[in-house]
Amino acid sequence: MPVDPQAAVEISAFRWVPPFAQGLVRDLRVRWALEEAGAAYRVRLLDALSERPHDYFQEQPFGQVPVYRDADVRLFESGAIVLHIAEGTPALMPGDRPGRARTAAWVFAALNSIEPVITELATIDLFHPDADWARIRRPEVETKVRTRLGRLSDRLAGRQYLEDQFTAGDLMMTTVLRNLRHTELVAADPVLAPYQARCEARPAFKRALEAQLAPFHQGEPAEMA
Repeated sequence: MPVDPQAAVEISAFRWVPPFAQGLVRDLRVRWALEEAGAAYRVRLLDALSERPHDYFQEQPFGQVPVYRDADVRLFESGAIVLHIAEGTPALMPGDRPGRARTAAWVFAALNSIEPVITELATIDLFHPDADWARIRRPEVETKVRTRLGRLSDRLAGRQYLEDQFTAGDLMMTTVLRNLRHTELVAADPVLAPYQARCEARPAFKRALEAQLAPFHQGEPAEMA
């Protein structure tokens, strides 16, 4: 679905972020879920380099994006938002109770078991590559990432998706794995690389990514142009 200024659903996103973050900001997860659900949405753009408007903290206590709101629901935290959207569409969540519970479990696994170690490695590589402490710490962190990715790869071996169909768990896991795009840790894995490619080949993902990237050039700060 195209972004529609008149849509009932609104999400917040950034007007611009540096190139290393483009395609990784977490509103992508919500855009993708809405695209899978066939739901139009409008976007409220914020300046990532400036203090948030004071009233924004009433919606997102930590000033992050995305925030989601519709006629009935206001939410923050991308995982909670994606689960909310998934509950309304079989495209992201099975109809049976066990399938719904397992979908939620995979969403939490992506956020709690995989993302923290990936984030630690990405923080070292992108923000502190030359620091003495980072050079000491990095091998241990990479080992942890490889171990978690190995467990995930074992789960996916011989499978198209984490469960019997594409779910919100795959959506969340794919966006988490994208945070390793500056490395070969996923790209060189014979199971995870095709899994990520399979999920990113979905038309809904492509539309969501295009929509996120669209404002960035126009919103680029003059000193960055």
